[in-house]
Amino acid sequence: MIDSARMAAVDRNAVALGVAESKLMESAGNAVAGAVRDLAEPGASVTVVAGRGNNGGDAFVAARYLDDYEVEVILLGRPESIGSEVASENWDALQGADIETVTVPDSTGFALSDPDVVIDGLLGTGVTGAPREPERTAIEHINESSAGVVAVDVPSGMDVDTGEVADVAVHADRVVTFHDLKPGLEARNDVVVADIGIPAAAERFVGPGDLLQIERSPDSHKGDSGRVMVVGGGPYTGAPALAAQAALRAGADLAYLAVPESIADEVQGFSEDLIVEPLIGTRLVREHVEELLDRAEERDVVILGPGLGDASDTMDAVKRFLGSFDGRAVVDADALQVVPDVETGATLVCTPHRGEFRDMGGTDDEDWQVRSGGVAEFADALGHTLLVKGPYDVIANGTTTRVNRTGNPGMTVGGTGDVLAGATGALLATLDPVDAAAVGAYATGRAGDIVVEASGYGMLASDLLAALPRAMRGEDR
Repeated sequence: MIDSARMAAVDRNAVALGVAESKLMESAGNAVAGAVRDLAEPGASVTVVAGRGNNGGDAFVAARYLDDYEVEVILLGRPESIGSEVASENWDALQGADIETVTVPDSTGFALSDPDVVIDGLLGTGVTGAPREPERTAIEHINESSAGVVAVDVPSGMDVDTGEVADVAVHADRVVTFHDLKPGLEARNDVVVADIGIPAAAERFVGPGDLLQIERSPDSHKGDSGRVMVVGGGPYTGAPALAAQAALRAGADLAYLAVPESIADEVQGFSEDLIVEPLIGTRLVREHVEELLDRAEERDVVILGPGLGDASDTMDAVKRFLGSFDGRAVVDADALQVVPDVETGATLVCTPHRGEFRDMGGTDDEDWQVRSGGVAEFADALGHTLLVKGPYDVIANGTTTRVNRTGNPGMTVGGTGDVLAGATGALLATLDPVDAAAVGAYATGRAGDIVVEASGYGMLASDLLAALPRAMRGEDR
């Protein structure tokens, strides 16, 4: 089962892995043509009703495979407004194949000529809400027809994630959906799931398609993209500052630092963009816990651990904080050691490197495939999301396991884990834990790749900060 957002990410990941978008569309159209053959004998009349997106492109391909049928293709809109190059190429291929095509720029010109079969290629899985014109009129005409109907991926007008219909939707006799079943189609018995050649790696490995999740609304206001609080420092000053700056670079609107007053001025000196809120003393202790819990109520995510050190009274404070906290948190560095022993209502993303994972009680293996199984088992037992850092990062929550391959040996320099924790914390403000961890790992690793490609090894963790926004936009350099 896969929802529309995840499917869009997997599609893009497949292309990034080298699977041509044109080949995916060719396979999809061929599968749709096969469903038409199941409904009608050769010689039957088929009308393709297509929109201007890739859903329409799939339908154009299907028309080419039905050369033993009487085929007509109706495009709602003008050919120059077709939304993707690959769909446009398949529209042009119809002209070369001498298949009858009609363009309908508005609802007044739409009509069906009583075909035996209609292919619904109007609206794809990414379209929600009530259909607009001329699509709405086309849907009504299709439903009034006596033709058998084959829907491409989803009946137009239906929300593929919920099965809900906001206004009108195509009444399909057969739905050909691609790669995997969609949630809104689960209750139907007329669905064919077609394998169109998307490799398993497009789902397993984090890729550029996963970045689609971080697009923000143009109506966003300050705070909508996350208020992040870093609890850290004492023995160290750079770690909490790196984490907070990374959170801002990864899209958080505000970054607060709860650090001991003994280092507050030094931490503030790293950047004027940070909001430093000192804690009395030289390190985190149990007397700070209630104050931190109060502050956390006003923040979306807590990043707990960078630079804290492992003093026993500090670890006791971490345990007490997590025991009472019920929000979202990224746990990193020394704070990780208390997680297996604490009961918490919080939603945690834990970011250990492989040594810290072993110290938490997990098993390790040089083979990343074996290691990913162990991480998944431990995450399931722990009840939290794990991001175990390594040459291949493994992200798991016991149900879903993802692997990230970005990054390079230059990232063994100290502080890169703090940057990753900060980026993941920013993303956790708006994404589910597994997605936040996966995108955080991908973007931080890609930032490291950008730095090395530009300057070679010898990077500093702080070099990643400027590269993070570019990595999250999917830029190569």
